[in-house]
Parts: sequence; structure tokens; C-alpha cells
Amino acid sequence: MKTTLPVESEIKRAWHLIDATDKPAGRLAVQIAELLRGKGKIDYAPHIDMGDFVVVINASKVKLTGNKEEGKLYQTYSGFAGGLKKVKAGAVRSRNPAYIITHAVKDMLPKNHMSRIVFERLKVYAGTDHPHTAQKPQVVAV
Repeated sequence: MKTTLPVESEIKRAWHLIDATDKPAGRLAVQIAELLRGKGKIDYAPHIDMGDFVVVINASKVKLTGNKEEGKLYQTYSGFAGGLKKVKAGAVRSRNPAYIITHAVKDMLPKNHMSRIVFERLKVYAGTDHPHTAQKPQVVAV
């Protein structure tokens, strides 16, 4: 008996739609990362890109548990002296609501070349409108 590996040209990528309204950001990010990598497929192989497309709507209504709205800090560093910027999660939500979900998902993916390819299939929108209705995404219950 031989082990069969999936061929890149034969992989079928599905589209999934996730509504982030009142869902905890971390738990949502876990399920999004699994869909992006394709870990739920029966012929999953970690070295082959098998993931699906994921469209997340209502990113502005994602839930941050506990005191994270005021206590959680997002840090960016420019590389220069004094270039460390810290922004609270509440301010990030008002400026760029999609960043909370994309940052959480990116941290849950492995830090390698494959994750950068996989991450491009994540589409996050602050409201309910999205331009991917032609792909007929399947609604995923989270």
C-alpha cells in the first residue's frame, strides 16, 4: 500500500463565510487558522498548501473578553530608536477593526513561508458587505 499525497493542481478550495458578531477573538482565530491551513481535510499534509478561503464579516463587532478593550496593547516597532508604539485595543478597533482578527490569526499560524501564502486567503471586513458573493461562500457556525 502506498501513501498518496495530494497534487497541487487537484486541490479544491472552498469559500467559507464567518460572522464575527459577539464571538471571542481568540476562539474565532483558532477556527479561522484551521480553515486557512486545511487541517480539517482528510488528505492534509503540512508541507502542501491545502487551505480554503475565509471571509470574515462584522469584524468591528468581535468580542474582547475581560478587560482587554482597555488593557490589551498592540505594539509596533519601526526599527529606529524611540520607534516603539503601543496602542490600546479600543483605539485599534475604532481605527482598523479588521486588524484585531488579522493579528490574532497571523499569530496562530506557523512562522514560515507557507503561512505567508496561506494568510493571503483571509479576507476580513468591518461590516456585513463583502465583494465575494459570486464565490458563494458557505456559512460556518462558530
